[in-house]
Amino acid sequence: MPVEDKIQKDISLAQFTTFRIGGPAKFFIEVKEKDDLPGAIKWARENKEKFFILGGGSNIIINDKGVDGLVIKMTNDDIKIHGERVEAQAGATLARAMRLATGENLSGLEWAAGIPRATIGGAVRGNAGAFGSSIADKIETIEVFNVKKEKFELFSHKDCGFSYRESIFKKDENYLIWNAVLKLEKGKKIEIESAVNKFLESRQNRQPKLPSAGSVFKNLLFDYLKENNANIADLASQAGVVKEGKVGAGWLIELAGLKGKKIGGAKVSLEHANFIVNTSQATAEDIVMLISYIKQQVRNRFNIQLQEEVQYLGF
Repeated sequence: MPVEDKIQKDISLAQFTTFRIGGPAKFFIEVKEKDDLPGAIKWARENKEKFFILGGGSNIIINDKGVDGLVIKMTNDDIKIHGERVEAQAGATLARAMRLATGENLSGLEWAAGIPRATIGGAVRGNAGAFGSSIADKIETIEVFNVKKEKFELFSHKDCGFSYRESIFKKDENYLIWNAVLKLEKGKKIEIESAVNKFLESRQNRQPKLPSAGSVFKNLLFDYLKENNANIADLASQAGVVKEGKVGAGWLIELAGLKGKKIGGAKVSLEHANFIVNTSQATAEDIVMLISYIKQQVRNRFNIQLQEEVQYLGF
């Protein structure tokens, strides 16, 4: 079927996000076949429409007014295991890749247990991680579509420019992730299952059940705290919240007395202050205003600048 026949109009995007918030896409296409990705981008260019990539919708805020352009929803979700390597397409969920890997006694993705709807593409783009690990630790190669050159290319780990919650794919929108090869390690089944259960239990105990987008803000470098507020840095050390050179943003938000703060239907979670939850009928505007308020309060009280981990679409 030609790409133009697969493009839909005025599709609500709220259904594709974990926040359950967002207006309609002017144009929308689900991309599962490899030829459809360059085809969709070509269609957007010919019709003078901007294009946007949407993964699992677990780390994104979409404008209530919707998105003016073509939203490309990655639904390519094939996963193959070759020995100690996992080859996963961008639309496959991180959780499913973890389950298939652990089923083969492969260790290295246990930290992803219980992460809702996050896709491989989104995880690679934002260098997702938890409990001291990140996906960059395991990336061997990434196949990308180069929008400028209109062809697929293979990136090595070094080409990806990984750092904390960053990659070249966030900085240069011309590189679109198609699939990833992760190099894991053989492990003992009982140890892998124990780690998975431990991480699952930690998430269930600490994270809210209401709709959210996961961690809103990046954790803070301890050195940054020391430079900008030595008293807060000392307090963090005394509280034992400095882990691998970072301090959780949630700890600082809680210290500012913002747990439970509400704007409209958006609320700072009582379970974890780095989560904002949709209590009922929250709008994207509610979420954005609450994020802005949190940043303002933390900046004014502590001279600390929080940075969002969540992405914005349609703003």
